[in-house]
Amino acid sequence: MKTFIVLLSCFMLLALTSSGYAQIKPSTFSLTPYIGGYTFEGNQHLKTRPVYGLRAGYDFTRNLGVEALFGYASTDYNGTDAGGAQGTNVYNYRLEGLYHLMPASKLVPFVSAGVGGQTVKYPAGVSDKTRAAFGYGAGLKYFLTERVALRADVRHVLVFDSIYNNLEYTLGLGFVFGAPKPVPIPVPAKEVRDSDGDGVPDDLDKCPDTPKGVIVDKDGCPLDSDNDGVPDYLDKCPDTPKGVQVDENGCPPPAPVTAQKAAAAMTETEAQMLEKGRVTLNVEFDTGKTLVKPRYNKEIEKVAEVMKKYPELKVVIEGHTDNIGGAKYNQNLSQRRAEAIKNVMVKKYKIEASRLTAKGFGFSKPIADNKTKEGKQKNRRVEAATDYVIKK
Repeated sequence: MKTFIVLLSCFMLLALTSSGYAQIKPSTFSLTPYIGGYTFEGNQHLKTRPVYGLRAGYDFTRNLGVEALFGYASTDYNGTDAGGAQGTNVYNYRLEGLYHLMPASKLVPFVSAGVGGQTVKYPAGVSDKTRAAFGYGAGLKYFLTERVALRADVRHVLVFDSIYNNLEYTLGLGFVFGAPKPVPIPVPAKEVRDSDGDGVPDDLDKCPDTPKGVIVDKDGCPLDSDNDGVPDYLDKCPDTPKGVQVDENGCPPPAPVTAQKAAAAMTETEAQMLEKGRVTLNVEFDTGKTLVKPRYNKEIEKVAEVMKKYPELKVVIEGHTDNIGGAKYNQNLSQRRAEAIKNVMVKKYKIEASRLTAKGFGFSKPIADNKTKEGKQKNRRVEAATDYVIKK
């Protein structure tokens, strides 16, 4: 007890000589583990013993704060009903309000008051007791840094039964966190001109006259997804295969055919491949599988027949999936399915492998809404796309 009073006196002396920036800050939390002593009123028949505990607090303003505390002391009970001194555990818990008297100094004195309870776990044969308690007192916080403070506390604790008078005196180390960050002062932005309003400043814009509303890349130029030289906002055929010559609308010109070929009646598959540049194969796979079932051979044969009719024609077999599963998984699955179709055309219908290219797109090019069962079914498809213009 004498040692504690000496330490408390030292803190008070520091308070008179310390100055610095405000240490108590609004909207901050604190955790303070502590150790000290706890003296019970004599008629409680409990011996003075060390006390250990934890305080958790919050400061609403510089001056006002609140703390919850929990303390534990292991002592001896020597009441006549115990038959001699026996081990006893005491638990204290309170909610206290704090008022900081000098929040701007490094050494901050404060007063405190709060309510809670005390639970005494007596030895076997003596009934445990839980009583309401009121505590008041004072303390000091000495800030070593902005976030760490030494702390001393003294509390007079009134335990309501026959109003026992207890004294609690502790030293702790407090940790502060959660202070709001200072709001930076905005620096006036340098005026940046963007004449065409595409989001890319004039000094970086390589296409300064982009029409309003057109999506552009980092250089300020309109996007060209299929790299055919016609920007997307003008491209009427946005999925033109790479290397295919296109017109001003981004579409491949109609494939020229000989007069004899034009006179002959074309199949639907032939017309789609020659006029539209692609055809969708009605081939379905089992979930997660790449096996081409024999019942789809007729569908594949239609494309093979067109290629035999036009030996100069080359075809890209494109595999597509729905969005079930990850992107890498679907990319791999679509590639293997496209290669499976290619293998059937090479082995069964004797199409030269050099005229066929297999390419998987995963779920990157849906043609329907993947949120519906019907949409997913449409997106699980295989397409044959021509990448060569037939010459006369």
